[in-house]
Amino acid sequence: MNPDILQKTYQKLRAEASKVLVGLDDPFELMVVALFTNGHVLLEGVPGTAKTLMAKTLAHLVQADFTRVQFTPDLMPSDILGTSVFDMNTSRFSLKKGPIFTQFLLADEINRAPAKTQSALLEAMEERQVNLDGEQHILARPFMVIATQNPIEYEGTYPLPEAQLDRFMFKILMEYSNVEQEMEIMRRYHLGFDAHDLASAGLTPVLSAAEVMQMRDQIREVVVEDGVLRYVAQINAASRQSPDIVLGASARAATHVLLAAKTFAAMQGREFVTPDDIKFIVPPVYRHRILLKPEAEIEGLDTDAVIQRLLNQVEVPR
Repeated sequence: MNPDILQKTYQKLRAEASKVLVGLDDPFELMVVALFTNGHVLLEGVPGTAKTLMAKTLAHLVQADFTRVQFTPDLMPSDILGTSVFDMNTSRFSLKKGPIFTQFLLADEINRAPAKTQSALLEAMEERQVNLDGEQHILARPFMVIATQNPIEYEGTYPLPEAQLDRFMFKILMEYSNVEQEMEIMRRYHLGFDAHDLASAGLTPVLSAAEVMQMRDQIREVVVEDGVLRYVAQINAASRQSPDIVLGASARAATHVLLAAKTFAAMQGREFVTPDDIKFIVPPVYRHRILLKPEAEIEGLDTDAVIQRLLNQVEVPR
């Protein structure tokens, strides 16, 4: 592979995204990593932190179909997947496709829908296909689910089941902007920026869907030494042995760390993965997968602090 190609492509994506996004370099970078790694992301942040805007921006930059679904308590699985409709003219049933038949699906406030509706996404997220009335339908490539949830308001919400959380490659935290960033945001809106019309902001597509798939093929060639593989496995094992954690990271978490680290290394212009790549990738991969013991929470620790403890405990390979 030629790592310069992916590095330059990411730099173009970041430069274009900066025309719209302010102060979201790290979250945007992780979303690009997930896209090139064939992963899904869970965005957590209070309203107004540009979660939807970031998802729409990335979809626009790769010329992908984008669909947004507002999850509500009365949303049914058929509202997402689709349903069979009887055609009086032909006397036959035909499939009316749901919003899941897209490339970028934004599941807004996903935890407001009941578990039955949330689980409708499981097969699509894992196998990129949907089974309706015994018939298999392959989804478009690339296919990426970007789900959002509010970390503050829990009234009327349904926590995501562990099986579904494990399907997300990353949980990305959307933080408040600082004063300078908010001034820049207000300045852009003052000058006429419209978040609903990205083309008017001068946002130019960088890739096509076909080129995204080509990038994924090149990333497979990134070299990972056995020492780095062992490092990932040891971090995973440490999460299951930690006195602060009730539920440790799964085997899928380890593979997500490995694959995402390969993508991240290629985006930095390298043909090999380093331990520093692993350290960068582990927090967003583990954040939604491990459960803390009450004692750790009483001690004032949050998930990221416990993950940092894990990383400090495991010896870094040379």
